Amino acid sequence: MTKHTGRILLASVFLIAVLTVLWIAFFISHDGIIQTGKIAKGSRKLPCIVDVGADYCAPCVMMVPILEELKKEYAGVLIVEFVDAGKNPEAGQRYGVRSIPTQIFYNADGKELKRHIGFISKQEILDEFQKLGISLKSDKKTGT
Repeated sequence: MTKHTGRILLASVFLIAVLTVLWIAFFISHDGIIQTGKIAKGSRKLPCIVDVGADYCAPCVMMVPILEELKKEYAGVLIVEFVDAGKNPEAGQRYGVRSIPTQIFYNADGKELKRHIGFISKQEILDEFQKLGISLKSDKKTGT
């Protein structure tokens, strides 16, 4: 193999590797990741809470039933989303999260209003929205 052929081969392998990484970044990295404010700014004008956590984090796991309960009780009133930064490490970076769990509160226009780090109870979440001037009315008789 000549020196020139070796360089062409090396350049080709490098180009294929770069294109593969770009393809993966474009098509796969967004899977399961909610871009900041995307949910809250969607066609439905509703307040939103995004919980950024991971399935290996004990406080994050404790948040799951609370988020599910809020999602059911406040369907049509509040958007509740979970972003797994353990499975999608770039999600934490996109949200600027340095510790998990982190809850991000958005108003109906998609503006971030507040962040909370650590475990937070259902009642504390509802109280926080109230403090932020957002009154959430549950459609369920068992809700608050």
